[in-house]
Amino acid sequence: MDLDRFAIEDVIAVADFRAALRRFLRHTERVARKSGLTPQRYLLLLMIKGAPDRTEQSTVTELARRLQLAQSTVTELVSRAEETGLIERRQSGKDGRVAHLRLTAEGERRLHLSFTGLETERQQLREAVDHLG
Repeated sequence: MDLDRFAIEDVIAVADFRAALRRFLRHTERVARKSGLTPQRYLLLLMIKGAPDRTEQSTVTELARRLQLAQSTVTELVSRAEETGLIERRQSGKDGRVAHLRLTAEGERRLHLSFTGLETERQQLREAVDHLG
């Protein structure tokens, strides 16, 4: 083990990042609950709205990949969110086996409430990432 490469500055930067990440996650849970969302539903809505292709929609398969959860777990989460009126399914015009998931107006409203309540924490997390170098 090369102890010279184990710089205390790097350790401090990683420790600060982990602390900022933990604060961000805890605050996200609190803000989500204030908006009437479980932390899991908040993440679901966030991943649908924030689809990498900018379509503001997703599929169960894509959500399972992005959330790092089993497809069956995501299917259950999607079903509950659909039952509570937060998301809706639309069959793909290209492949009838595929359903695209979008936020409803209520899902948009609750995500917006949660997301805007995290501006300060997002900035703090960005700063912690910048210090990682």
